Amino acid sequence: MAQHEMSSKEKAAILLISLGKEYSAELYKYLTEDEISDMTLSITTTRRVEPELREQIINEFYEMCLTQKFITEGGIDYAREILEQAIGPDRAEEMIRKLSSSLQVRPFDFIRRVDSTQILNVIHNEHPQIIALVLSYIEPKQAAQIIASLPSDRQTEIISRISTMGSTSPDYVKERNAFWSAR
Repeated sequence: MAQHEMSSKEKAAILLISLGKEYSAELYKYLTEDEISDMTLSITTTRRVEPELREQIINEFYEMCLTQKFITEGGIDYAREILEQAIGPDRAEEMIRKLSSSLQVRPFDFIRRVDSTQILNVIHNEHPQIIALVLSYIEPKQAAQIIASLPSDRQTEIISRISTMGSTSPDYVKERNAFWSAR
């Protein structure tokens, strides 16, 4: 199978296999349960991979990492210029396009990797509406653990606010996200 005909999951499975058990296990720590299930299924259904294909996938991953680094450090135009010089304009545009969806950083993404106890320590004195907003952006299981750790009167208030929460201004979410990520 040619690389361009493969799904992202298939490529990720080959990359994880190529990295070996130890590094793959480290990467699994950053995945959700559903992502782990999907990746494990993809790995189990992956058969022999030709060395050339494996090398192409590793190179694509490396280029995407470089692209993401350039974008976060210097912006999209900076990334495009460097990538054009390094890998040519067509390949650079392809890499930028592939990452365009991931450029939309999900609010409070950093907090998803933090232990529930640490989140609770930071937000426990916040206004219930702020707590509700933060909890609405994290994994439900993690939010439930945090809510369960709060006093019952605060639990009720926060659950009520989550259930009646409408859409929140993107500017406000961006502002709160910046505030929380700086903490």
